[in-house]
Amino acid sequence: MNINIRKTLGWGGLYVSLFALAIPFIVPFWWMITASFKKPVDLFQFPPPLIPTYLEFSNFSTAFTFQPFSRHYINSIYIAVLVTIFVLLITSLSGYSFARIKFKGSNILFIMLLSALMMPSEVTIVPNFVFMKTLGLTNTHIPLLLLPIFGSTGVVSMFMMRQFFLTLPVELEDAARMDGLDRFGIFWRIAIPIAIPALAAVAILTLLNSWNAFLEPFIFINDLNLFTLPLSLRNYRDSYGSPLWTIQLAATTMSIVPVLVFYVFAQKQVIESFTFSGVKG
Repeated sequence: MNINIRKTLGWGGLYVSLFALAIPFIVPFWWMITASFKKPVDLFQFPPPLIPTYLEFSNFSTAFTFQPFSRHYINSIYIAVLVTIFVLLITSLSGYSFARIKFKGSNILFIMLLSALMMPSEVTIVPNFVFMKTLGLTNTHIPLLLLPIFGSTGVVSMFMMRQFFLTLPVELEDAARMDGLDRFGIFWRIAIPIAIPALAAVAILTLLNSWNAFLEPFIFINDLNLFTLPLSLRNYRDSYGSPLWTIQLAATTMSIVPVLVFYVFAQKQVIESFTFSGVKG
């Protein structure tokens, strides 16, 4: 058999295998989008049609009139953006410090920070709630802004930044010092521009965690106007407590749009950052 033919068949088999593996992930996603355009009576047809025969656009408008969904949308956006900015600022500084600045007890402190990854958020949610309640910060967005920074999200981000900064050549810092830069100047003008791929990965992971967070908003927020999208999506129920499936699916479809847009434009940096962050430990 010709080598080119065998190569073509090999690539063809690879693509077919990848497509088959992608089906379990694509089908539920496609069903969610198409079901958001259906009437309730058509939702549980079997087998489900790949394309709805009738498009019920009123599901999307009802999602906004049933509750203040637009306010919940804005709440999630600004919380996710602020958390991402805070995490990028703090973890880049701490990651650079652990990677490039040697000080007494740095290794012990680093291990203590990593030990926070061993405790799930469900373990710390009660003392965090008591602490925030003592400060009078419950039923506000402040806990949602602070807890990701000092929780597992912040620790993982700090670890990724440290691993990236460890790969920077020492010669870069020596050359920067010869040019008259101090420590912060080296960090801001040399390290940060090089670390853009790692920063992009931290930004996307932090944004996703904040956008999808459910437990913390559920514990700390009671006011309907302060709800985030995960709380908002569970709130589409009729007077008997039964889910309004089509309206809920329409709201869910709208809730994933910002994340998809953000990921599409930054996926190259994410892949590169994972490559760089594990080079040196």
